[in-house]
Amino acid sequence: MVCVLCVHCQSERLVKDGFGDNGKQRYRCRSCGKRSRENGRVPGVSPEKAAQVLAALGERMSLRAAARTFKMSRDTISALLEKKTP
Repeated sequence: MVCVLCVHCQSERLVKDGFGDNGKQRYRCRSCGKRSRENGRVPGVSPEKAAQVLAALGERMSLRAAARTFKMSRDTISALLEKKTP
């Protein structure tokens, strides 16, 4: 039997919670109450993509243009900018 862990709190207390749109098994954690999918990942932007976005913004690309080009929301790009500045 494969032990599935919660991607949010690393708990083993998961129960099956239907299937996602892509057909993967969905789980709900009894410890933290959050949901995740089978072979899910923690949401976020890879460091390589974040570096590309920040480099484009450094070259005077607008926030809206960066959102269209990199297929990311403006809120995500703004969060990257806030993380970068101390």
